[in-house]
Amino acid sequence: MKNKKFLDPFRNSSIKLKKKIVLDTFLLIVIGALSSLSLPPINFFLINFFTFSIFFIFLFKNLKHSNKKIFFFYGWLFGFGYFLTNIYWITISLTFDQNLNFLIPVALILIPAFLALFYGIITFVFYIFNFKNVTSAFFLFSLLFGLVEYIRGNILTGFPWNLIVYSLADNIDFLSFLSVIGTYSLNLMVISFFALPSIYILRQSKKEIIVFILLSLFPVLLLIYSALYKNLFLSKNLTENSYTIRAVSSNISLDKFYTNVDTKKVINELINLSSPDPEKKIFFLWPEGIIPGTYQDQLILYSDLFESNFTKNHLVGLGITSRKANKGQYEFFNSFSVFDNNLNLIKDYNKVNLVPFGEFIPFESFLTKVGFKTITNNFGSFTRGEQRKIIQFKNGFDSLSFLPLICYEIIYSGKLTKNFNFDYILNISEDGWFGNSVGPQQHLVHSIFRAIESGKYVVRSANNGMGVIINPIGEIEKKIDYGEDGYIDFINRRDLEPTIFSIYGNKIFFLLILLYIFLIFSFNKIKNE
Repeated sequence: MKNKKFLDPFRNSSIKLKKKIVLDTFLLIVIGALSSLSLPPINFFLINFFTFSIFFIFLFKNLKHSNKKIFFFYGWLFGFGYFLTNIYWITISLTFDQNLNFLIPVALILIPAFLALFYGIITFVFYIFNFKNVTSAFFLFSLLFGLVEYIRGNILTGFPWNLIVYSLADNIDFLSFLSVIGTYSLNLMVISFFALPSIYILRQSKKEIIVFILLSLFPVLLLIYSALYKNLFLSKNLTENSYTIRAVSSNISLDKFYTNVDTKKVINELINLSSPDPEKKIFFLWPEGIIPGTYQDQLILYSDLFESNFTKNHLVGLGITSRKANKGQYEFFNSFSVFDNNLNLIKDYNKVNLVPFGEFIPFESFLTKVGFKTITNNFGSFTRGEQRKIIQFKNGFDSLSFLPLICYEIIYSGKLTKNFNFDYILNISEDGWFGNSVGPQQHLVHSIFRAIESGKYVVRSANNGMGVIINPIGEIEKKIDYGEDGYIDFINRRDLEPTIFSIYGNKIFFLLILLYIFLIFSFNKIKNE
């Protein structure tokens, strides 16, 4: 009986520990999942004040009772809940080919599980520093989150999808400062803002209240800057181009990749959507990969369709697969190609940022043996283009120049180009791989951020997605909604000077990191003294 009494406290302690583990696991996954509600298309960004504050308070309170391995798991659970609920659409791309259906449950779990590792790193390092000072811990939490999100967007091929700052996508009055500091810097500052209630709740002295008040002014400063920046933009003269850029968006089924779709019928459908006017100078922008079963050098077979519908006043830019012989074998490229009315190739650009598993297989020689293959084609991996280049017409179309971005390439902040001496960003996409999910809306948001960062108009054409014209302050001036088809014309523009971010890029982000490091150790020193 004495032994039983002696063991009861240990048994009760073990039960309590198990209950705590279950409750902690549930809490972290749930608040991670709830944070997804802040992202497009729901855009309920206010939820982040709740989720990020709880997350920080949970971590700070558990510093005394946990170890670094458990702390890594805390971050992983939050990240798993977050990514599981906002990038599920990736698996939709596997439904179009029956041979890839076996990968759906694997991708549904493994991709969020992998991305959650980055959030595990955040909490792991947070534990190592183990700051008892609330303010230092608060700034460390924000710094680690912002820095790891930058790493996630750049390591290997990079996947900067659904950064926390994208929760403000529906509130562009907060976003004009992107033109100065860029997405990663604003992301870091926004994380601090969302976690701000926690510093008031955990306050240890008047110092935390002062920090709380000062940081609460952050959105006010953003709104003031946005108003000034918008007035600056609207004060610029509205110029009418001597040409029209006509962005065509279609809803042609992805069956074109898997069945014997009549290529001629697809081209006729695109021509009808384009409504060519023989007297107007028009650059027609068609979506990515829109012509089925046809390579760039084979498109000439349909020259009769182009010659009978387009004139010398017309150019057509579209995404199509090109190929080049190399040592007896073909290399394949996802190309942005510009043709005249006789289907002569005028300019082209080969995509630089390829989609893993969509356009190339990492470790291809091994993974193809166990059933992996690219989703978008049947010939294997695309070859990466050598460099991103600006397409310019020196003699025609009044020196029109633009930066071509194919689909996924629009998501990279600070990595578009080093030369911003061009007129517009033209983005083409095939969003059918996302299905009827949140994917197309999330994809569109990146275009808004790139427009503000670069200070350039973004003209976007998408199949099974949304066609838009976005001005340099992030406003969507014209739009073809999801599920609709047709065209929108870009004719008038206002020009801004090159943005600070377009000149300095993510160097500003690293300066902000140094500022946060200074704040972290300064507040920690004050506390110790």
